[in-house]
Amino acid sequence: MARLLTNYIATMTEMREPHKVLANAGGKPVAVMKNSKCVGYFVPAEIVTTDEPRYATRDEVLAALRDSRESVQPVLDYLKDK
Repeated sequence: MARLLTNYIATMTEMREPHKVLANAGGKPVAVMKNSKCVGYFVPAEIVTTDEPRYATRDEVLAALRDSRESVQPVLDYLKDK
């Protein structure tokens, strides 16, 4: 059995009135079901970002790599000594 990614579900019949489905879900995503199987998700427009994605700068990437190396380094040292 597949796990649903939301607590709110609607049948295909209920999707005839999508505004009611969204109102009942309180602005949360809704799993759309057909014959007891999830066929997709209905997501309110306000959840979808309209902004262009921001790309990380070189300095941000290097800082993230440095941070992750510092957290992993003790494990690498331990494994190297084995």
